[in-house]
Amino acid sequence: MPIRLYALGLLCPVIILGGCELFEPPPPLEDPVAVRLDELERRLAALERVLASGSLIDLTVQMDELQRQTSELRGRTESLEYNSEGTLSRQRDLYGDLDERIQYLERNLQAPTAATVASVAPSAGELPVPGGSDRENYEAAFELLKQQRYTEAGAAFQQFLATFPNSQLADNAQYWLAEAYYVTDQFEVALGQFQIVVTEYPRSRKIPDAYLKIGYSNYELQRWDDARTALMRVRDDYSDSTAARLADQRLKRMLDEGH
Repeated sequence: MPIRLYALGLLCPVIILGGCELFEPPPPLEDPVAVRLDELERRLAALERVLASGSLIDLTVQMDELQRQTSELRGRTESLEYNSEGTLSRQRDLYGDLDERIQYLERNLQAPTAATVASVAPSAGELPVPGGSDRENYEAAFELLKQQRYTEAGAAFQQFLATFPNSQLADNAQYWLAEAYYVTDQFEVALGQFQIVVTEYPRSRKIPDAYLKIGYSNYELQRWDDARTALMRVRDDYSDSTAARLADQRLKRMLDEGH
């Protein structure tokens, strides 16, 4: 029993000391102002080291040099642009002068033009421009049509087709020949001529217009079913064309008229 008391007496100081260590109060918190000052001092010291090493000075010098080179290049670019504009302006002036001279020579050529030929009616069986190309004669005949000289234009287009049957302008010439009859109220003849366009020149760009005028001609001849058939074909087969819109308008007119 005394031994136990003796051992317990030895352990008590140890337990007390251990408990004191377990309940040791926490260290005091650092002052945030002091922490901020320490950070600023570290940053200032770092900047001083950079300045002392000369690296920041080198960067500043390099930046100034780059700015100087940029300004120099910008100046050269502006100078080049100015010189380029001046060169282009001179070239335009020279071109304009040359173009005026060429036009003057063209106007004074002795070869007859479509307009001058169209001022004189071609003789029967003759081309508007005897010895001229297919395009020259086509333009001369078309000029007569624009002048509303329909009889002369029709004769000119007929002679054109007889002389240049394989011309790339033959389909157009055939269409305008038919038009010359249509505008003079010769609807039966015009109908036959428009039908030649669709049968002889099936790939012509004048096909929608030719079908439209076939419908119009039949309308004037009071052939309502034939007119409706032609107009519906234009409306349905060439829906994106101007001829299709005109055909639709005529179909509505026929409906309103009870045909």
